[in-house]
Amino acid sequence: MNAKDLAASGRREDEGRVATRPPARSLAWIGVTPFFAFAALFLIVPTLTLVVGAFQTPSGEPTLQNIQDLFTPQIMAAYSISIQISIASAGLGAVIGFFLAYAIVHGGLPGWIRPSLVTFSGVASNFAGIPLAFAFIATLGRVGLVTLFLKDAFDVNIYSYGFNLLSFWGLTITYLYFQIPLMILIITPALDGLKTEWREASAILGASNWQYWRHIGLPVLAPSILGCFLLLFANAFGAIATAYALTGSSLNIVPILLYAQIRGNVLYNPNLGYALAVGMIVITGCSNLLYLWLRARAERWQR
Repeated sequence: MNAKDLAASGRREDEGRVATRPPARSLAWIGVTPFFAFAALFLIVPTLTLVVGAFQTPSGEPTLQNIQDLFTPQIMAAYSISIQISIASAGLGAVIGFFLAYAIVHGGLPGWIRPSLVTFSGVASNFAGIPLAFAFIATLGRVGLVTLFLKDAFDVNIYSYGFNLLSFWGLTITYLYFQIPLMILIITPALDGLKTEWREASAILGASNWQYWRHIGLPVLAPSILGCFLLLFANAFGAIATAYALTGSSLNIVPILLYAQIRGNVLYNPNLGYALAVGMIVITGCSNLLYLWLRARAERWQR
């Protein structure tokens, strides 16, 4: 065996040792450890606690009574009102937010409007709870700023026409304050994803602007729009702080009823509250799963 053969044999042995050497363990997973810890502590464990508590009595014995109580008229009415408010606020928020987003993306507005509106939307979409309820009471309450202005300047009393801030439409209008900005933030990237070539091709073929949106633009954006609607629905359905601070117990919706069962003095039944929470998790979970599916379909069109 000559020197060349010996060298080749040595390289093969070295390569064999390298191939059989176990791969070095990656430490990249350490970076996501805080995420998994946060999800476990504040999402998984509380959810499991609610599910287990929903099938127990206050003394810890297994029961199905809490689930059966969800179908009583009062609780079913609460779910119905909550779903109606969520649909109304999500629908209005999706429509208004879509047109505002279209205006800043394809409307030919001055360049400084888009970053200003997006920045405001980022702040407003997270503004909720007691501060938002107080802001609307101070604005549209019976002695609110806008209410008194309309009465003094135009002799129009909105409450004499049936408007009531502490009602279905009052809460819906309040929810729109964070629903519309959230819609703007979510749908703007989808509008940016509409390719210029599609519009140019449709124009070359003689299609009008309405035909472009009917046959190309809206079908492409439909999964994104429906997904945004579902996300806004889940966002409104789970809101409690704003509703409780604004209406108290005057409006029978699920989050307020849940709070009364867990922390109240009259309707105190924590395990029934757990069952109410499980019902909310099922509804919002289905909504979010549909949103993820629709988002995946939308991303395939916009690649």
